[in-house]
Amino acid sequence: MDSFLLRLLLALAYPWLAHWAAHGGGPLAEVVALLDLALVILVDGLVHRRPRAWMLLVAVVALLATVAGTVVPRLLLLAPPMLFTGLAAWMFARSLHDPRGALITRIVGELEQCGVDGLAPGLRRYTRRLSVAWAGLLGLLCAINGVLALIAVPDGALALLGVEAPLTIGRERWSLFANLLNYGLVGVFFVAEYALRRRYFPDRPYRNFFDFLRMMGRLGPPFWRDLFSRPPASPGRS
Repeated sequence: MDSFLLRLLLALAYPWLAHWAAHGGGPLAEVVALLDLALVILVDGLVHRRPRAWMLLVAVVALLATVAGTVVPRLLLLAPPMLFTGLAAWMFARSLHDPRGALITRIVGELEQCGVDGLAPGLRRYTRRLSVAWAGLLGLLCAINGVLALIAVPDGALALLGVEAPLTIGRERWSLFANLLNYGLVGVFFVAEYALRRRYFPDRPYRNFFDFLRMMGRLGPPFWRDLFSRPPASPGRS
């Protein structure tokens, strides 16, 4: 199986595993969720049988076995919702200064098979504004996830430091938002934006939502790797 598809499946499984861990799954569920997260990062090297990736996996398994049943796994599981949304927000925001075009603009240019420069001016403005909207939404979710991770009880960051928060939220409710509703809101925004785009820009190369998803999937790993790559340095910068 292609490492890109494996990574996607592992990433989709993580929120459910993390919610299971926070909702009475116990030490085993915590370890499984963290191991799944490690596999998301290491899967490409594992599939291509790179020794370093396999050594790192062994080290991760050994570390998880050592800390299983302690507060460490619960503390580690607080971070991913904030890190995922924060990293995504940063990528969208960074792309606004990318000479290759904003992130959504480049995706649409590839779907339209005309490149960024070939997009109609109105569509190009819309996709840039949409990139701004994604950066704002994901940045807001990152901030909310950070606050909830601080005030969650009994294993939130403040509680573990012995600091009494003025407002608290139970771990199960924190997990419901951070591991499920968090990504659900992203999905709702994605679908709602598609409907808005179809209304204002009806002449698109895809027939419906599922055809749009199929075309997105067919862009392939090389495109996605280049999309999230570091922007080229500006002239005069080293």
